[in-house]
Amino acid sequence: MTAGASQMRDVAADFPILTREINGKSLVYLDSAATSQTPQVVVDALVRYYTETRASVHRGVYPLIEEATELFEGARERIAGWLGSTVEETIFTSNATAAINLVSHSWARTNLNPGDTVLVTEMEHHSDLVPWQLVCLERGATLEYIPVLDDWQLDLDAYDRLLERKPKLVGIAHISNVLGTINPVAEMTRRAHDAGAVVVIDGTQAVPQIQVDLREIDADFYAWTGHKVYGPTGIGVLHGRRELLEEMPPFISGGHMIRQVFEATSTWTELPGKFEAGTSQIAEAIGLGAAVDYVNELGIDAIRAHELALTAELLERFAEFPGLKIHGPADAADRGALVSFEIEGAHPHDIGEILGRDNVCVRTGHHCAQTLMRRLGIGSSARASFAVHNTSADIDRLMDGLENVRRVMAL
Repeated sequence: MTAGASQMRDVAADFPILTREINGKSLVYLDSAATSQTPQVVVDALVRYYTETRASVHRGVYPLIEEATELFEGARERIAGWLGSTVEETIFTSNATAAINLVSHSWARTNLNPGDTVLVTEMEHHSDLVPWQLVCLERGATLEYIPVLDDWQLDLDAYDRLLERKPKLVGIAHISNVLGTINPVAEMTRRAHDAGAVVVIDGTQAVPQIQVDLREIDADFYAWTGHKVYGPTGIGVLHGRRELLEEMPPFISGGHMIRQVFEATSTWTELPGKFEAGTSQIAEAIGLGAAVDYVNELGIDAIRAHELALTAELLERFAEFPGLKIHGPADAADRGALVSFEIEGAHPHDIGEILGRDNVCVRTGHHCAQTLMRRLGIGSSARASFAVHNTSADIDRLMDGLENVRRVMAL
């Protein structure tokens, strides 16, 4: 384990899946930027709900419902407080994609007009790009891009010039899922607000890795997902500015989100229920609350130090590997805990398949960021990403696997 990682206890035993072997080889999981693994405490929280408190929430007065509601809303309180939000401004969705789509459907379709401008960065995940493409096409607005410089940082001078057009909305990835670049979202939000724009931040990669203070960032909407922060799939979070949420029409309508239903019209319940139609993600929210507790127990600063040390080590070892090119900032301190790379003469899918034979798991493909891939001049890449359970031994296994790639591909 690296020196920086020594600030945190060895947590591999917390993750049941890491005991699994395939073809006699232990698992090296280096794909947490796609989906993190789940610690036993989260699995236990899910099982307890299903075996001890299984009931709907907010819809009865018998003890089982009261217990389930307390667990569900208690999770929301802890999740909101963790990032500096409020219960009313913390909306559960199915994932970050759904959270951003909520904003595009409910806020943007109400407020965008023909001739308006929406800004996004060249490094956006499709989930913070395609929704704005669709709403701009529908409303007659223009989509513009904040360019990426050759050092893989955003061009803030170009950003200022674009802000002179008085955009209605700015969408920013907190951390790029391809480059790992950590964007200055608080400063970018301040500049956008000075120009009169609403800001939407995709915090999917940031929340599991670095300290996120929503009060400091001051964005209007901040979206993230549970399955990348050691929680269940099927649960995401949108933190929104209360006054905007109160003005917005519902995104999905039906049960739970109503106050009164008349023959021709309806009225809506208070926040956050207004945007949580239907039966809630009860088990998933409870599981996510347990995941947040787990992260808090480890400490986000210790997590960052651990993953930063591993990222720095990987960058050093990649620099010595023949024919390997990394994408993203050269300094580990400027990036999240992921490294995208390519090897001359080897297709990323071949890299992933050969590594997989040794039970080393990395992501390959365009990473749902095809506009950025074109900026990089490639169609796809391989990506290794770290989590709290990874160690230097996992890097050793990865490097051994890449040497095997060279042998198999005769490079």
